[in-house]
Amino acid sequence: MAIRDIIVIGGGPAGFTAAIYLARAKLLPLMLNNRGCQLLLTNEVENYPGFKEGVTGVELVMAMEEQAKKFGAEILDKEVIKVDFEGEVKRIFVGEEEYLAKTVVIATGARPKILKVGEKEFIGRGVSTCAVCDAAFFRNKTVFVVGGGDSAVEEALFLAKFTDKVNLIHRRGELRASRIMQERLLAEKKIQVKWETEVVGVAGKEKLEKIKLKNVETGVEEVAADGLFLALGHEPTTGVFKGQLALSELGYLMVEMTKKGSNNHELWLSGYPTQTSVAGVFGAGDVVDFRYRQAITAAGMGAMAALDAEKFLTGRSSSY
Repeated sequence: MAIRDIIVIGGGPAGFTAAIYLARAKLLPLMLNNRGCQLLLTNEVENYPGFKEGVTGVELVMAMEEQAKKFGAEILDKEVIKVDFEGEVKRIFVGEEEYLAKTVVIATGARPKILKVGEKEFIGRGVSTCAVCDAAFFRNKTVFVVGGGDSAVEEALFLAKFTDKVNLIHRRGELRASRIMQERLLAEKKIQVKWETEVVGVAGKEKLEKIKLKNVETGVEEVAADGLFLALGHEPTTGVFKGQLALSELGYLMVEMTKKGSNNHELWLSGYPTQTSVAGVFGAGDVVDFRYRQAITAAGMGAMAALDAEKFLTGRSSSY
């Protein structure tokens, strides 16, 4: 069985950018794309450079894929079910097939947690998991944010820049967010907090029109809603890597630049900032990044991982 120089696991901006860089370096990458990219669920993208009129998430992903193919990347829509990274040659299993590679870039991303009350049907049509991405589409609309942590508060505060009607829904009587974030939230007059309340249903035809709320004291009511933002956290797609690679407490891939004390000159010039706990295996995008979670930051990290992998393969010691 042939041993490839490199395999990219995953898709989205991180995976496709890595594939583009690696293909242009004549490394003939194989990309096992699990089609789990969140951009595919994003109706309109206006904050990705180069598209002044905006672009749909599907169009952006497809453009990245075509660009990767243009330079020679091989892309297979197959799901990785098992890996073995113990030896110098990395083994990747897809169904009954096995692929071998000297190096691997992991870009499997993260999935937003959802309520599972039917809102998945309206993602991109009134339901969103990213205020930074979609707030501009809800200017002067009535929007709701679900969650109680710092992320939920940040989403609500960001939305308040675009509309005067922001409702934060939290199932408990107090927030989990840090004290300073709570103070900022409660000081914002545009935001109303609905305590001890849950979203138990959604409704609409072509787009979201109403949500059903259940309050501990007042019971169930149906209210008009233009937008519903889910800020319940994310789950990194790292299940297949458990026991093979070091993961954080939240399940994200640990790479050299995310370790404490890793911000040093030597690492960034001579080391591999995106390398995981296993030599020759690199991580990029939302499977590593639990803070920014933007298409552009994922793409940037994909380029970093590709450059690290190329450097690892060629033994190049000079800095970039």
